[in-house]
Amino acid sequence: MSTFNESTSSSQNAKVAHLTSQLLASSSASRRSDPDPDAPDEDELFAELEAEIENDDGPLREQGLKELQREMERLKQMREDMHGKYTELTDEKEVIRTCSSEPHCVIHFYHSNFRRCAIMDKHMAALAPKYFNTRFLRVFVENVPFLVEKLGLKVLPCVICFVKGVSKDRIIGFEELGNADSFSTATLELRLMHTGVIQKDPHSVPVVNGVSSVAAHGTRLRQDRHDDDDDFDL
Repeated sequence: MSTFNESTSSSQNAKVAHLTSQLLASSSASRRSDPDPDAPDEDELFAELEAEIENDDGPLREQGLKELQREMERLKQMREDMHGKYTELTDEKEVIRTCSSEPHCVIHFYHSNFRRCAIMDKHMAALAPKYFNTRFLRVFVENVPFLVEKLGLKVLPCVICFVKGVSKDRIIGFEELGNADSFSTATLELRLMHTGVIQKDPHSVPVVNGVSSVAAHGTRLRQDRHDDDDDFDL
């Protein structure tokens, strides 16, 4: 009996994971700049997936539908929270709250006077629709003086990766991206993937270790230095 239950549970998890990945793929595709006009919308996909598990055994079918409905609600909430888009926050308290509540969050701290920040914006905007489970934000440094001080921001552009409210890694300037303005979006993508803040498989649970910060060169935000802990817990 135990073996049967474990087998059924494993089958359920695999089924729900498969359905969830399809829903996420559909949601991400709808946010691309060139969405497929023939692709079904989420309501159509839900109906199709519901029919797909219609022929399963009673317990599996019921559990699968419940999981699918919960996943749909989660996706709708994430859409309302601007997942899949590269957005700007101007209120410092809201930045802290968002970083604390989002499991995976990437923030570009920028200044409008710095040309390289505009280059980083372009790549962040391209990645946001691709990784729906990760929140992509931009924050103007003059709006967040406390965070600038606490995080020890001295060089821009600066991209900080937050996992469960803790800063796990930061990309300072372009040194780690080829040290050239012409780096590709894929280069930034691989760098973020290494940290674990973005994941190809939305159902994988990566083991994310704190990555020590590295020295980088770029436009100086200010010359003074502060002793600061790179793992800042929000």
